[in-house]
Amino acid sequence: MTLTATAVVDRYPTRIDGDPELIDRTDPSVWDFTGAGPIDRATMAGHHTKGFSVHHDLLSPAEVAACRDELARLATDPGLAEDERAVLTDDGEVRMIYEVHAVSELVAELVRDPRVLDRARQILGSDVYIHQSRIDYLPGFRGKGTYWHSPFETWHAEDGMPAPRAVSVSIPLSGQQELTGELMAMPGSHRTFVPTTLGSGGVPDKEHLRSLGAAYGIERFTDAAGSVLVFDANTMQGSADNITPFPQTNIHVVFSSVENLLFAPFAGGQPRPPYLANRDCEALRR
Repeated sequence: MTLTATAVVDRYPTRIDGDPELIDRTDPSVWDFTGAGPIDRATMAGHHTKGFSVHHDLLSPAEVAACRDELARLATDPGLAEDERAVLTDDGEVRMIYEVHAVSELVAELVRDPRVLDRARQILGSDVYIHQSRIDYLPGFRGKGTYWHSPFETWHAEDGMPAPRAVSVSIPLSGQQELTGELMAMPGSHRTFVPTTLGSGGVPDKEHLRSLGAAYGIERFTDAAGSVLVFDANTMQGSADNITPFPQTNIHVVFSSVENLLFAPFAGGQPRPPYLANRDCEALRR
């Protein structure tokens, strides 16, 4: 299955000229409460309410160590450093590598691991495909965080994803999460779509962020390496700068339902490259 240009109603208009108003979400965040899977009912209910869930100690210490070694290998691969999928810092160090499941056998196995894949299937109520994968290297002293954003706003506007029927899976591989550029999210914010203005690049309005922050508060994630964070596509989230001496590394995978096929970008323009937005939407198999 590939990108389609067929017309579809845009229920989440964004990148608009004028003052955008908040939009109530019309899609569920948990698509099948009755389906079998590894997530218990209480955790599913929490995911539905908050827009995210934490799955503790999914990877063993040995598996975490193997992932760290693999990410270190990729970061020092001279061929990858020259690849368009790599994002470099000003001093030439690797900051991110996109489509990492296509360049690393270990990551390719990890995204198909039932502990990861079956959780995405259970929440989304269907088979899934990988919309995007990447690894993040947040160096010590100068690691730049990420400003508040809804990933779905970008995927909708720039990739043509019609609905927030997708989840981001984040696997931290370093300790000291409470110090090194921790992730933050606004619990419950996934129920509200925050449109952005034309020319904003998807950055939310500060008044909208104040409103969401007052309504939902902010949670910080400080779980140990090997735990897995699963975020709804529309959860408002961000991360702090890492000014500590300790580097931070993470694996991120975006799973989308095979019933959530991409259209042409809803904000117009050309689709992003396939390594940022995969348009081969075949169901992922073990």
